[in-house]
Order: sequence, then structure tokens, then C-alpha cells
Amino acid sequence: MVTLEKLVELPAFGRIVLAAGKSGISRAVTGVNVTESVDWADFFKPNELLVTTGITMGNDPEKLEEMVAFACGRRAAGIVINTGPYIPEIPEAVIRFADSQHFPVFQMPWDYRVADFIKITVQFLMIEQGKEALSQQILAELLFNPGMDRAYMRNGLFKLGFGEDADYGIIVCTQDTEKPDMLPFAQTVEDVFHARYAQYLAGVYEDQIIYLVDRSKMRTPDIPFARAAAKIQESIYKRNMESLLVGMGNFYRDIAGIHKSYHEAKMVIQLAKRQAVPPICKYKEIGAYKILMEVKDRERIAGFHGDMLGNLYRYDELHGTDYVHFLKIYLEEDGQTAAISRREFIHRNTVLYKAKKLETILDADLTRSFTKTNLSLAFMIEDILQ
Repeated sequence: MVTLEKLVELPAFGRIVLAAGKSGISRAVTGVNVTESVDWADFFKPNELLVTTGITMGNDPEKLEEMVAFACGRRAAGIVINTGPYIPEIPEAVIRFADSQHFPVFQMPWDYRVADFIKITVQFLMIEQGKEALSQQILAELLFNPGMDRAYMRNGLFKLGFGEDADYGIIVCTQDTEKPDMLPFAQTVEDVFHARYAQYLAGVYEDQIIYLVDRSKMRTPDIPFARAAAKIQESIYKRNMESLLVGMGNFYRDIAGIHKSYHEAKMVIQLAKRQAVPPICKYKEIGAYKILMEVKDRERIAGFHGDMLGNLYRYDELHGTDYVHFLKIYLEEDGQTAAISRREFIHRNTVLYKAKKLETILDADLTRSFTKTNLSLAFMIEDILQ
């Protein structure tokens, strides 16, 4: 993804100053457009960098404020304001707004030719978008084609900046909904991961945002992944957006491991959707699930699940009860009556009654740690099989 941060490194930006919205400098930019009024709104698209001279504004700062707010609302990448006879200076209100909305506002001197700026910017974007198309092709092959030509893929990764010592890992971001729209989340995720990883590829594939990252080129190696992922959730929460599930696979030196890392990351997401693990985690932290996933004989572990929980599921189905749910809470709270009572909003005597009923249905002693371990294992198998 081409970002404003890459764009401002161009010589064409040498005399252009970032006046506000510095925290949004990693916004994606897909094009450049000239606009002189909010009435021209239909002529620009989201993620375009806008340029204005203010020729139709008649030195009215309120019209400029309106344009900047409108551009921000329409998800423009940012705006370049050509200060001169029509806009003598950028109003303080525009600067405050841009800073509060993380919306980059640039100041261009009047003697800088707008046409030259647009030409250089368009040429740069065309080159970068060509590289991006290559990166999308390579990422798709690495993720979805385990029989890929490894030599070709390795050469492609080298062209994109991944070195011989690259340590590859996959991060998957998605929502726990039927048909999630991931594009609104892409910029938020990009902001956080761009600050963390110096080398990565990114792509949006249907219901997932997928990152191939290089752990050997981390900008913040001392900050744990969980903290970076929590930052994503915090940013999403501030924007009143629904929460995001984030899962990381293991890291591998060989590119053949990228496909495996992708499936590990998806497994983390699957478990997170079932609330079996914290909503943000790494594959290496899912504990005993890794052992269960390596079991090739699925019939055997399914049989174990049936032996442990089959009677309880049948009882609930026949009597319309919720003992399976109660057993999960019982195990999570380690059988502590007071804790279960508070969590389920039921009297402690009801907890004791239900616990005894569970023992009858399961024909098991719930005070034994071995019994509780086996029941917990059965629920973990259920998470994997579903």
C-alpha cells in the first residue's frame, strides 16, 4: 500500500510542509486530484490526495474549513493547500481540526507549480502501484498455493525488500460477523503495523486483512505484539467501529513456512471467535490446542469428546436445559461456588444443585482435578472440530 509517508520523501515534496495531521501520515494514497470547492466532491475518490488553490473561496477561511472537513469525511488521503493570493495562510481552525482527526494538511508555496506537482506525484504512484500489484500477486501465491515455485517467490520477495535473513510470519485480522467489510479497518491496522514493522506486505482478501511481516526488521522489538494489537482495538473503539480479531502465526526462515503460518493465524482467529482464548493472541500462546491440532486421527479425538460430553448434550436437547453452558462456567471458575453465582446471577444453592446434577448426568466426580482436566480437554477438542 502506497502511503503519504512514502510520497513526502519525493523531491517534489521538498518545499511542501506538513502543517497538521502528522499522526495520519501513514494513510493510503491511490491518486491525486485538484478540487476548489465542496461542490466538486463527486470528482474525487477516497484515498486521493487533494490539491487546492482556493481560487473560488474569495479569501473566506470558513469555506476552506468546510472543504477540509468534507475531504476528511470523504476519506481523502490528505489535502495540499497552495497558499497565496486566495489562501494567505492556513487558518488555525483548520490546523486544530486536522490534528484532532489525524488528517494530513500540507502547505505548498504559491510559486510551486501545481501541474508539476501533480505530474511527479502521478508518475510515482504508477511506479509504486506496479510494485504493489507484484506484491499482491506474490502474497496470494504464498498464502493460497502451497505448490508454488519457491525460487520464483524468493526472488520476488527479494525485489520487494525482504533479505536473506528474513523471518517470515503471517498476521490475520478479521471480524466475528458473517460478511465483514474489512476496508474501513485497513487504515487503522496499517497505522499500527507500519509503526511496528519496517518490512511487510499487506492485502485485503474477502473477509481478512493479511500481513506478511519480517520479524528481523522490527521498529519496536521491545514492545510485545499484544500491546500493538491492543492499540488497534483502542483506535477502533475511538472511531465507534466494531472490534477486530487479530491472530499471529509462528515465524519461519523458509518461505515454505509462510503458508503454514497463515493457517496457524487462522486457527487463532477460529479459537478467538469461540472465545476459547483471548481475542488477540499468537499461535505459540494457544497452549494445548497445538497438541490437539497435530492429532491426525480426528475420529479418535471426536470419540473422546463424545465420551466426555455426549450424555450432557443429549440431556440438554431432551430437557431444554443449559447444563453444557453451566459446565463451561464451572470449569472456567474452577468450581468456586461464589464466583459462579456472581457470574451467572443465580443463588449459591442453585449452583450447588446444578453441580450435583452435572455429576449425575456425567457419572463423574467434579471435585477431582483429573475429571476437570478431561472435561476441559473435551471442550478444547470441540473448538477445533467445529
